[in-house]
Amino acid sequence: MKLNFKKTLAVFICAVLAAASVSCGSSDDSSSASSSSTSSESTTSMSYYDPPMDIDYETDGTAKVSVDGTELVVGGETLWINGVNTPWDQWNDFGGNFNYAFWDLHFQELEDTGINATRIWINCSSMVGVILNEDGSFNSVTDSHWQDLDVLFTIAKKHGIYIMATLLSFDHFKDENDYYDYWRSMITDSDNIDSFVEGYVVPFVERYDSCDYLWSVDLMNEPDWVYENEECGQIGWENISNYFARASAAIHENSDVLVTVGFGVVKYNSDSYEGNYGSDEYLQSLSGNENSYLDFYSTHFYNWELPYYGLPYIGSPTDFLLDGTKPCVIGECAAYDYTESGITLESKYEDAYNNGWNGVMAWTSNGVDDCGNLENIEPAAAKILELAESEVYPLGRSSDDESEESDDTDEAEDAS
Repeated sequence: MKLNFKKTLAVFICAVLAAASVSCGSSDDSSSASSSSTSSESTTSMSYYDPPMDIDYETDGTAKVSVDGTELVVGGETLWINGVNTPWDQWNDFGGNFNYAFWDLHFQELEDTGINATRIWINCSSMVGVILNEDGSFNSVTDSHWQDLDVLFTIAKKHGIYIMATLLSFDHFKDENDYYDYWRSMITDSDNIDSFVEGYVVPFVERYDSCDYLWSVDLMNEPDWVYENEECGQIGWENISNYFARASAAIHENSDVLVTVGFGVVKYNSDSYEGNYGSDEYLQSLSGNENSYLDFYSTHFYNWELPYYGLPYIGSPTDFLLDGTKPCVIGECAAYDYTESGITLESKYEDAYNNGWNGVMAWTSNGVDDCGNLENIEPAAAKILELAESEVYPLGRSSDDESEESDDTDEAEDAS
């Protein structure tokens, strides 16, 4: 009854907030979602709610994720990312129309399902929360952006859900975006990149480094399309990866947060194809800084890629032609594409686990498009718990602790 009541409450709040939805990560409708995204309007989101919780996202470091060779580890024990994408609720949530009830209730659902991590687009497009000047240099971050994120990381700590925080997407650079030229000017100028990194990326990781549940920063969602697509500017890798180089160095120099890039296609993340534009060598050649590197790879895969690159799940990361030097997570795959691929998500997760991948993150847990939802993901999450619960929860599962405490209380009451 309690869960049903909460879901009813969430639906009511969502209706009151009149959320606009967008499709399949491509932001085809994002122009309408972001058309009112001025800095003055984006600072008002806190007036929409009064979260019934104390802001407390700091942890003691026990649950911090680190890298040991090609493994992700927590407390010296192997971690497997039994993950999902919850990319947005209402598009540009943080500093926009952030709905704390959705995130709290959905993270409870993830926790109950055995999901230990999710990937969230902290900024989806335009300028909501993070503001640039017209020349592409950094201007400011709105108070509401930080306030909403404080709540998000408090919720992540509450439910024990690791967050991969995606800071930018190819959507920022699309010419349907009112501010596309600001973002293109940012990423094609080293001084502007530095101002963005110093003004936003560093404060972000410094603020939330104290929360173990900021597992990683994904510097950009699918930069492939910024390089390939005319509508995104067809910007060269020397510019895109210059941002990766400078941002990754700054993150490593100012925090213990891990860094990755969500490449859309393996051909840009492998020297066996068009080049690994996230390799240590390439990033350091652009920055001259040995701290410019990705901690792990998180390449995406959808069934349309099959004829060109094969299936990632049925072999190891090196079989998929990643370089084998880092942990490798499948950062996106369809939560449901069985009618197209003939492969269940349960099989994808199980095969990936058995073949040495460090995790899978299905798209999406909250059904933002037609690629699936949490109901489609539940069997896959359950299979990994069956195979490797100790790797999903290296420190133990909080629900198990609560169950033991409840049993102890019941026994004490019976004895009395």
